[in-house]
Amino acid sequence: MSKLELVFVPAPAVGHLVSTCKFAEHLLSKDQRLCITILIIRPPAPWDAGIDVYMKRSSSTPEGSRIRYITLPRVEPPSSDKLEKSLENYFSLLIASHRPLVKEAIISNKWPDSNPKTIGLVIDMFCSSMIDVANELGIPSYLFFTSGAGFLGFLFYLSVWHEKFGREFNKSDSDLNIPAYANPVPSKVLPMFAFNKEGFNSFREHGVRFKETKGILINTVAEFENHAVNALASNPELPPVYTVGFLVDLEGQKTKGNSNIEYEEIMKWLDQQPPSSVIFLCFGSSGIFEPPQLIEMAIALEQSGVSFLWSIRRPVDDEYAKLEEILPEGFLERTKNKGIVCGWAPQIDILAHKATGAFVSHCGWNSTLESLWHGVPIVTWPLYAEQQINAFQLVRDLEMAVELRLDYKMRGSDRGEIVKAEEMEKAIRCIMDRENPVRKRVKDLGEICRNALMEGGSSFNSIERFVETILDS
Repeated sequence: MSKLELVFVPAPAVGHLVSTCKFAEHLLSKDQRLCITILIIRPPAPWDAGIDVYMKRSSSTPEGSRIRYITLPRVEPPSSDKLEKSLENYFSLLIASHRPLVKEAIISNKWPDSNPKTIGLVIDMFCSSMIDVANELGIPSYLFFTSGAGFLGFLFYLSVWHEKFGREFNKSDSDLNIPAYANPVPSKVLPMFAFNKEGFNSFREHGVRFKETKGILINTVAEFENHAVNALASNPELPPVYTVGFLVDLEGQKTKGNSNIEYEEIMKWLDQQPPSSVIFLCFGSSGIFEPPQLIEMAIALEQSGVSFLWSIRRPVDDEYAKLEEILPEGFLERTKNKGIVCGWAPQIDILAHKATGAFVSHCGWNSTLESLWHGVPIVTWPLYAEQQINAFQLVRDLEMAVELRLDYKMRGSDRGEIVKAEEMEKAIRCIMDRENPVRKRVKDLGEICRNALMEGGSSFNSIERFVETILDS
């Protein structure tokens, strides 16, 4: 039986790698002839954190013998001034500089027991420059979009905006009628790169090149982002669209470091709580708040009277041991029977636990999918990247979240002012109200999205259509 190879080039970040590997596993389950090579681009530290751990875990899956990782040699990164101007453009330039290495890896790295035919190159949203490699090798390219259909629609809209106005966005721009969103989008919820010339042009160029691919694969469910998916699918300028989500890492990471004591303490405490009674606060590895904001958060939690599990990430020079000096005096002692404050938290297992009733989140796409998968409603507190427009979509278009903030930004000159305790307490009480219709809607949506990858589900069928396409090409 002759083997057929797909080559993936994910963006150099563990969040992108996770959904890439999950998608690869689903593809391998569809046809025994398929094998997959994932080419790993090494970013500068600290952005490479977690990549090695995840590769090792993924290789141990039942499909591990048909999936391999090839780590590309490091190259000289773009100049620091490029990073200062735009993180998004910096990463795009870094990836583009790997084109010769990607081409050489595809040509030279043979599988040990076979010489499969390479039938496609699957690229990440930051990797549109790799379309050139596919064209040079005479193989089709496909986009695997690790975020949602709404955000992808926004990237395509950048060209429409530029053709009309010839510039990036301004904070004073009026609400935008973007086809992928059901409601007008306020300029204040656009990602920060939309207001930055280098970032805007970088993503605008990505969007233009995405149209050159032979298919677009999105980590979403058709029924979930119905409006956005239909807008993309009905656009005659785009290649075929496949909804292949939710691609969620349900195993998670049980421990952080060498000890699982903290993990066991957290899960034991959750086991003792009533169903849907705990609010979980977690903002990703980069969600680091200054002490004045942490104080307001502590006051809100205590005044709400709700049981809580609060993951606080601190800078390396200001670790967890100092929290008692940062938080309101006596807070940890007064709330020791009501909540847990921890550093690292096993997010996927907490969201899966029956005691978890809501999630105060930065609205990163992976976290959003994990929360919805387990039927846990969200309180929106976006921080960076595309999280603001994700939060807008969750609250306005999808009605599966309660708004705390939609336009909060952690970085840049317009970083958000302190969110006061009263505002946060109100959002907590709202989301934890058992009569809130958002709670039922999220439960129902979660069931639909879990079924999508099961036989006969929309994502199951979409993946099968994609496999049929690549095998027939």
